Amino acid sequence: MTETSSATVPEDALPEGVERQRMDVDIACVGFGPAMGGFLHTLSKGLLNEDGTPVAESKAMPGMPPQVICYERADDIGFGVSGVVTKGRGIKASFPDLDLSQIPLATEVTHEKVVYLLDPIGASRRPALLRVKDKAIRAFGLARDHAYELPYIPNFLRKEPGYLLSMGQFNQWAGGQIMGQGLAQIWPGTPVAEPIMFDQVVVGVRLQDQGVDKAGRPEAGFMPGMDIRSQLTVVADGPVGAVGRHLDEKLGLPAGNHAREWAVGMKMVVDLPEGCALKEGLVLHTLGYPEPEIFGFLYVYPGNIASLGIFMPSWFDNPVRTGYRYLQHWMQHPYIWKHLKGGRMRSWGAKSLQESGRRGEPHLVGDGFARIGEGSGTTNVLTGSGFDEAWTSGVLLGVSVLELLKADKPFTKDNLTRTYVRRRRDSWLEREAKAAERARDGFQVGVLQGLIGMALAGLTDGKAFWPGASKKPHERIPSIEEFFRGRIPADEIAQIRKDCTQKGLPLHGALMDRVGWPGVQFDGQLLVSHQDALLLGGKVQAPPGYRDHVTFKSTNVCKACDEKVCIEACSGQAITTNPDGGTPLFDREKCVHCGACIWNCSKPSPQGGEGANVRFGPGAGGLHSAEN
Repeated sequence: MTETSSATVPEDALPEGVERQRMDVDIACVGFGPAMGGFLHTLSKGLLNEDGTPVAESKAMPGMPPQVICYERADDIGFGVSGVVTKGRGIKASFPDLDLSQIPLATEVTHEKVVYLLDPIGASRRPALLRVKDKAIRAFGLARDHAYELPYIPNFLRKEPGYLLSMGQFNQWAGGQIMGQGLAQIWPGTPVAEPIMFDQVVVGVRLQDQGVDKAGRPEAGFMPGMDIRSQLTVVADGPVGAVGRHLDEKLGLPAGNHAREWAVGMKMVVDLPEGCALKEGLVLHTLGYPEPEIFGFLYVYPGNIASLGIFMPSWFDNPVRTGYRYLQHWMQHPYIWKHLKGGRMRSWGAKSLQESGRRGEPHLVGDGFARIGEGSGTTNVLTGSGFDEAWTSGVLLGVSVLELLKADKPFTKDNLTRTYVRRRRDSWLEREAKAAERARDGFQVGVLQGLIGMALAGLTDGKAFWPGASKKPHERIPSIEEFFRGRIPADEIAQIRKDCTQKGLPLHGALMDRVGWPGVQFDGQLLVSHQDALLLGGKVQAPPGYRDHVTFKSTNVCKACDEKVCIEACSGQAITTNPDGGTPLFDREKCVHCGACIWNCSKPSPQGGEGANVRFGPGAGGLHSAEN
């Protein structure tokens, strides 16, 4: 068998006198989030018998319990995630006596609203049928503050009774519970470069090289990443993680599956103004504005604090889509702004969401590995939930691993299929994922068709839906000229492109101004520039000594690209226009690791397949915010 590795510095190319160290463990885990929390909590609870003896002996360290280590890229296990509303079924089963008062920014859901937001300024791009609907709502006097509160919330969308959580704060709390049991270690600030594979057998992971320049070339103080050999590798590094994506590239996805549906969540945690009428436990869902394809949310935590934001999906075909400015227009909608005006931003962030759901499920197991969490296809695209689903997938794997350990059976593909995959297929997780599998197909045709399709799927448990064929990004993202046809002449677009390129600016600001979106009047507290959000609300840091994790496969492809959606959609302004042409510039000191560049690139990979021209590799650092 031949060991395959795409590490920055191959083992046979290490500087003279430098060796790659090796450490053996029983279970190597990649990525700490809700899925890994569910796995490690379940595993740790079951590793010891009632008399304190281990249920199985470590093969890496005989005489000891199994050695379990989790490696997390971010500098803390709660950095850079999201606000959560969840039914919490898996959480409640794991913590039947859970006291939410012990977790910061946690409370019960007490009230929910779904609100359709009309366009108060006339800049939104709305299809004809939606404009007719808007006029009818206004004509019948149903709109208040340019918004219509739906009188009914379908059961499939309802989260009450459930929990409101800050994922960062919950992860820190859950990590403390796990570490307190003393049977698993969590190592933050330790990025994993790739799995170590012999053919299709995973035998561990390789940590990222340190002491290299931005291109990965060794410098003074070079330290090659350690090889961690394990009996089982648990992959929970999310939809943009290096290990999960490496496995997908190596093994492909099961026949008929694809991971083309995405969204970027752009969000803030804010101090609400004194006297705000919004009550703790409120969950607010919005649709219709600033563009019909964009959904919004606002959750009210204890202490007059709220988590809010928008979700911008991959089927929103604007080639100059920008989450940050759209977020600011959403916040200033009269229905929302009356509650936010005078508030203050506490933290800010962004994250890519894998929204293919069950259809995006990769190979869940193989010889030596198992996958859990969002990167394993747990997100429910009908109910708009993924936190509890991810946790539950980890719990199911934890129970299965304990079963195999007690029986002294190896972690082969067959054994993991008979235990973990079988449990997952028999769970509520699978039943609900199947009902949601085609719920959003209609959005491939149009916004109204998508909404109708979701209603049909939700009311029929997935038996009915609006059909629509999914497309790759380069098949669906139009040119800027095509998208703005009838609104901005092509020659004017060319001049705007020339001006922005010379100034090193993205196009979205100038183009949004041109079609009628008003400029944002910054107040220095809640409405701040994108750059200030990075400084005040994101706390982005990138430790030195690691290679750049965003690169471009072909310079020629970048030169020929007029859209450069990677620049327009970058959540942290880390990818910028190169005034000299060629590939865009990348500044990892601004990268929040959202991964939006992966699925927003409008040009296919020169190597073919599902990929685009952006290469998103393993990286360190990122967004420092335990609240968001």
